[in-house]
Amino acid sequence: MPVPGHSADREHKHARHAHDNTGGATARPHGRHIIDTATLWYLIVGALLISMGLMESLLERLPLSPAMFYLAVGYALGPSGIGFVGFDPQLYPTQLKIVTEIALIVSLFTVGLKLRASFREPIWWLPLQLGILSMIVTVGLLTAAGVWLLGLPVGIAMLLAAILAPTDPILASDVQIQDAGDRDRIRFGLTGEGGLNDATTFPFIMIGLGLTGVAAGVEYVEPGAVLKILIEFFKGTVGGLVLGWLVGRLVLFLRHRFRMALGMEEFLTLGMIALSYGFAHLIEGNGFVAVFMTGLAMRRIEYTSSGEEAPGEVIGPVAAGEEEHVATDPAKAPAYMTETVLGFNQQLEHIAEFAMVLLLGVLISGMGMSWEGVGIAALLFFVVRPIAVLVVMPGRANTRIQKALMAWFGIRGIGSLFYLAYTLENLWVPGTMPRFVSIVLTVIACSVVIHGISAKPLMELYYRKTDRQARRAE
Repeated sequence: MPVPGHSADREHKHARHAHDNTGGATARPHGRHIIDTATLWYLIVGALLISMGLMESLLERLPLSPAMFYLAVGYALGPSGIGFVGFDPQLYPTQLKIVTEIALIVSLFTVGLKLRASFREPIWWLPLQLGILSMIVTVGLLTAAGVWLLGLPVGIAMLLAAILAPTDPILASDVQIQDAGDRDRIRFGLTGEGGLNDATTFPFIMIGLGLTGVAAGVEYVEPGAVLKILIEFFKGTVGGLVLGWLVGRLVLFLRHRFRMALGMEEFLTLGMIALSYGFAHLIEGNGFVAVFMTGLAMRRIEYTSSGEEAPGEVIGPVAAGEEEHVATDPAKAPAYMTETVLGFNQQLEHIAEFAMVLLLGVLISGMGMSWEGVGIAALLFFVVRPIAVLVVMPGRANTRIQKALMAWFGIRGIGSLFYLAYTLENLWVPGTMPRFVSIVLTVIACSVVIHGISAKPLMELYYRKTDRQARRAE
């Protein structure tokens, strides 16, 4: 849990003691004003949030991402900086797992809402190739590196590989779909990958735990484990699609027929996320794929109604006071519901990014950077990821520059942090886990910085080249 700065805590206790001995009048040292820890937190968080609101337009013009700023601030607040706060993931893995889990499922639902395309379109092969096949290759190569280069046991090496394998659906906003209906192959592929591979990572985490003797993972290394994994995916997929479709249709029915269920999209969003995740666990399905599919089902309702026309064009301008009319219009209601939910969810994502990367900075400040982690990061970004992408994406469907950019933008983040916490909650190996934790945190931090710097310039270069090619074709 957060550890307040010791000096501030001692002063707070001293002031409270003085209060108790003066009949209600707090005695203060002459010339000093004592600020308690809670007040400092309000000041720091408030200043950070306002700073980001003011700096957003500036950051858009620079090769920087908000996550880089949050990471630096978190590090400065942690033990290696001013020491205002500390958090040891080895002591509080459950708390870390809960907060990262919430951030992750919010983002997975958002990813599902962004992917607007007919299931018959070939572009869907991109998320499948990247989110499943590429992830499997990545786990295999990183496991080998963990055994041969780091000298880790096979089980620990597979856990490290599985933790670092998933790309991030939160921190990759600069390279993901910006508007529903965007069919750019790079953005569509990377967005779908972020929605799928947090789910496809889970079985490998359990296999790694099983190889280390953890009871919860033993059944994943026994005969029939592949069937069990496939059944979990099937249950999560079907459960998420059915629940998303039923709730979406229920809302639209109530709005059309009875002018009910109007507004409160915030409750609808959070309710669908929690319900699909909980339902998936209830039926022993994969919860992450269920949440992703729930968002996809809601988008499918809108796409079936609107067709190829963009949701914004279907809705049209909405004057003040006309929201209820648009929300109940049979032609506009599906687009209005989906876009409103997406807008709210994207705001939640910004808050989740702020909180999670700030926490990441604090964790690194306490655990320290690892040279082994830097080496694994270089191996992952420059060797493993390119091989994994190029192996599963043969043929000429994608241009050379598209393949290169998809190979480069394997951004690591909150998914890896969640699976790190999940592993720490289930496994502890004396003498190994501090090294293990430091490697993971270092790789995530390297990704935040390196990919944060390169995302905007490379994507701008890609679009300039694409525009030139389009003009030549004309």
